[in-house]
Amino acid sequence: MGAILTLVEPVVVLNKLGTSFFEMALTQTIYNQSLKTTEGDSDGAQALSSRFLLIQSVLSSVAAMLSIIPLSRMADRYGPKVFLVASQMGSVLGMFMLVIFMYCEVPLELLYLGSLLHGLSGGGPMFWAGVAALASLSSEQGKRTLKLNIVDFCFGVAGVVGGLLSGYLYQMGPSILLLTAIMVSIVALLYSVFALTDSISSLSESEPLLTESESGKTMDRVSVGMLMTAMVLFMLGMVGAENVLQLFVLKPPLSWDSVWAGYGRAATSAMYLSSFLGVLCLFNVLGDTALTLLGIVSNCTGMAIMAFAIESWVYFL
Repeated sequence: MGAILTLVEPVVVLNKLGTSFFEMALTQTIYNQSLKTTEGDSDGAQALSSRFLLIQSVLSSVAAMLSIIPLSRMADRYGPKVFLVASQMGSVLGMFMLVIFMYCEVPLELLYLGSLLHGLSGGGPMFWAGVAALASLSSEQGKRTLKLNIVDFCFGVAGVVGGLLSGYLYQMGPSILLLTAIMVSIVALLYSVFALTDSISSLSESEPLLTESESGKTMDRVSVGMLMTAMVLFMLGMVGAENVLQLFVLKPPLSWDSVWAGYGRAATSAMYLSSFLGVLCLFNVLGDTALTLLGIVSNCTGMAIMAFAIESWVYFL
C-alpha cells in the first residue's frame, strides 16, 4: 500500500486530463466570444483571442514568480507535496472563473482573475517542481532518470486521451466539458491531499539525492548558463507557437471544429510518447547533446510545416 501512496503518476494523469478539457473549453469560449465581438471576422477574432491569451499567460507567469519564495519555504517545512496541492487548488479556482463567465453576464476580463489565482498558487512551474521532487524521492538513485521518463510518458498518454475526448465532450455541450474538467481536477487534488504521501521519510538518510562528481571539480557555469539559455529560448518559442496554433486551426483555411481541434491537441501530446521512445532507443547511440539537437530540429521543422498547412493532413505531418 505504501508503494501505491507514493505514486505521483496518477496525479500527473488526472491533472493533464483536467487541463486538456479545460483548455479546450477556454479556447473555444474565447474564440467564439471574439467572433461575436468582431462580427464574424475570423482574422480579427484570432488577433483578439491571441492578445487575450497573451495577457492571460503573462499574468499567470508573473504571479507564479511572486509565489515562488513563500511556497518554497512552505515546501521546505511541510514537504514537496505543498507544490502539488497549492497549484491544483489554484487551477480549480481558475476553472470556476470560466463557470461564472459562462453562466453569468460578466465581462471576459473576469478570466484574468482566474489566471491570477492560478499563478499566485504556483501554477504549472510549481506543479512540475513538486512532481519532479516526489518522483525523485520515491525512486532509487540509479533509477531516477527512468522514473522521470515514465512520468513524462504518462503525461503524454493523458494528453492524447484528453485531446481525443475533449472535442467530443464539447460537442455534447461546453458545460459538460467544463464540469468534467473540474471534477477530474478535484479528484486529482483529493488524491494529492489525502492519498499521496511525501516519500522523503522513506528515503535512507545515508542516500543523498545528488552525488558528487567523480572528478570533484566545480560545475562548468558557462555550460550550465548556455544550457539554461537554450532551454528558455526554446520554451518561449514552443509556448508562443502552441498558443497561436490553438487559434490558427479554428479559422480558415482549416476551420476545424472542436473534434478536429481535439485531434490536433492529441497529436501534439503524442510528441511526449515519441520522445520517451526516442530516449529509450537512441540514448546509448547518440547521447544527450545529439538527442537535444534532434528534438529542437524536429520541433522547429514541424512548426514550419504547420505554418503553411492548408489541408488537415499536412498539419499532422
